[in-house]
Amino acid sequence: MRRPPKRPLLALLGWLLLCFLVAAVGATASVSASEFYAALAKPSWAPPAGVFGPVWSVLYLLMGLSAWMVWRRGGWRAQRGALQLFVLQLALNGLWSWLFFGWRMGGPAFADIVLLIAVLLATMVGFWRASRLAALLLVPYLAWISFASALNWAVWRANPGLLG
Repeated sequence: MRRPPKRPLLALLGWLLLCFLVAAVGATASVSASEFYAALAKPSWAPPAGVFGPVWSVLYLLMGLSAWMVWRRGGWRAQRGALQLFVLQLALNGLWSWLFFGWRMGGPAFADIVLLIAVLLATMVGFWRASRLAALLLVPYLAWISFASALNWAVWRANPGLLG
């Protein structure tokens, strides 16, 4: 068994900061998201705008904890593939906010979220090999972005003039 890397609490802080940095990048694109979201035609099952912030805060916390748990299994060197997939899915996550809210591109946002789901599934497989709990911590995130992909599709199709 590999020894856990040194300074685990500092690493935990680093993984959490990375996740919440992505949240901040997405929030920058979503500055006027409440008004824009309110103006969109949405399906009856769409949540109110106030739900997204709290849900994403919990999900980013779980993502950071999950990545840290995998990192603890030998560091970046031992978990390179799984952690690279994790970083890639974070980038796709941050890009989605820009595509949908910043640039108002519904189709590319939908393609991004479908790719995000695929990369997240691959991440979860890699995490499962290192820590089953780490992989399981990503299940709520997978459920949320799966729901969000259906919402993205429905809103994009209902608002061709607003979402390209």
